[in-house]
Amino acid sequence: MPIKLPSFRPRRDAYPPDLWTKCPSCGEMLFNKQLDKVLRVCPSCGHHFRLSAEARIEMLLDAGSFAERDAGLESEDPLGFVDQKAYPDRIAAAQLATGMRDAAVWGTGTIDGRPVVVCVMDFGFMGGSMGAVVGEKVTRAAEHALVARVPLFVVAASGGARMQEGTLSLMQLAKTVGALERLRAAGVPFLSLLSDPTTGGVFASFAVLGDVNIAEPNALIGFAGARVSAGTIAQELPPGFQRSEFLFQHGFLDRVVHRSELRSEVSSLLRFLVARPAPLVEDRTDGDPLGLPSFRALSFLSNLAERVLPTESEIAGATNGHSSSPATPTTPTTPSTPATPTTASTPATPTTASTTATPTTPSAPATAPVRASQPAPMSAPSPTPEATTTPEPVPGATSSEEASRG
Repeated sequence: MPIKLPSFRPRRDAYPPDLWTKCPSCGEMLFNKQLDKVLRVCPSCGHHFRLSAEARIEMLLDAGSFAERDAGLESEDPLGFVDQKAYPDRIAAAQLATGMRDAAVWGTGTIDGRPVVVCVMDFGFMGGSMGAVVGEKVTRAAEHALVARVPLFVVAASGGARMQEGTLSLMQLAKTVGALERLRAAGVPFLSLLSDPTTGGVFASFAVLGDVNIAEPNALIGFAGARVSAGTIAQELPPGFQRSEFLFQHGFLDRVVHRSELRSEVSSLLRFLVARPAPLVEDRTDGDPLGLPSFRALSFLSNLAERVLPTESEIAGATNGHSSSPATPTTPTTPSTPATPTTASTPATPTTASTTATPTTPSAPATAPVRASQPAPMSAPSPTPEATTTPEPVPGATSSEEASRG
């Protein structure tokens, strides 16, 4: 009878995903329960694993203080988009995998007893892509922070806009930025946390508009990928491009904070960043009831036209050269030379009569007589009889009449 030897099973190369996780940086196998105790940060190399929205809220906010708002918002399929599968099927699969309605959650809570409005994105839901629901939740969070005058805290984790919603997804960029601009004008603080990754349309809109921009270590932050950026500028990119440490060194970020110190850092910032007091409501019974700004474009243009354009009286008194009576000048000018006679009929009267005329060659008169038909210049006023004088002859000049007498 053959002897049966004990068989040994080969060593496993694969580990159950619910028990072990392999670090992508150092390759060490980490026990999930131990990894959760250290906030999912590798104890060997410090690699920060991605967190779900639920884990992020539990880590940052006080226990039991979070109250979710607008939890029933869901994406629709206005374009009927179909790629490898229909868009509603992708939404259903993502909801089943994450337990969320969409890629963002917003609500109110407290951090060390200080009230805050928080909006957290989850990269596990279709890559954290921003569709109409994500844009609406970020906008509603900003509007609620504006009404309650409570600081806004947004945690971004996204791959960009959601292509299945087309232009409707791109409209969320302007929508969220407009809400944050109203928040900034009212003096309400806005803190932005950029986690791994924060790219695309989310990076190009609300994620980098915070009063203080915080990032986790080695987080991927940028608009386009490194290969696309290198091809666009036709240059080799520096090492560590689009990582949080590189952006911090070049002044794009304000803080790079380890996950274990993130809660205390946010609490310290909230202690310094306090919402500006709301302006007092003034009595506008005698003024503008809508409280609009004093500058209005229509009034400004009307006042400008009144100053530049001539009035009706000036238009009625002005001539174009065809009227019978010339326009009266507003400021008459005094001529520097004596008035020139308009008629040549008055002969020149010599002041000194010579008894013995010496025949000389008659010279041309110093001043040519002006014809009677020639009109007077427009710049000089018309001469009056009192102003008409006889011009004095030039000494040594004899007229033809004196030559005949001689």
